[in-house]
Amino acid sequence: MSEQDQVDDPSARRRTDYPEIRRITTRWEDEDVYGHVNNVVYYSYFDTAVNGYLIEATGTDTRQLAAYGVVAETSCRFLRELRFPVDVEAGLRVTRLGSSSVVYEIGLFQGDAESPAAVGRFVHVYVTGDDRSVTPVPDVVRAVLEPLAV
Repeated sequence: MSEQDQVDDPSARRRTDYPEIRRITTRWEDEDVYGHVNNVVYYSYFDTAVNGYLIEATGTDTRQLAAYGVVAETSCRFLRELRFPVDVEAGLRVTRLGSSSVVYEIGLFQGDAESPAAVGRFVHVYVTGDDRSVTPVPDVVRAVLEPLAV
């Protein structure tokens, strides 16, 4: 596989490709009738990993900032099943840090697997006020995202 193919192919990712790893405990209710974590739960894991990181890394409740990130886009490439009761590890990296938006890539890993079970794309656009006017990413947020940029 060429280097460009690896960039374009999320299944080629490894844990070491993600500068931040967050542990998420799976729950009984995460599994569906088919015996695997339901696809909608993967999106909850993305949200939990990104926002948990932002709150811990900034040392502030980001919901209290004047500008906050709203999710403008999400997608997921499902590569294999996740199962309860094994914890999930979410790898975070930032693939684009713009003036008012952030594009995250999240790899979901389980057990000792070095390759992800799923790879997600998660886009925050920063807004302010009741009218949700687009505004720059707050400096405190930008500072903790820069080390995750690839």
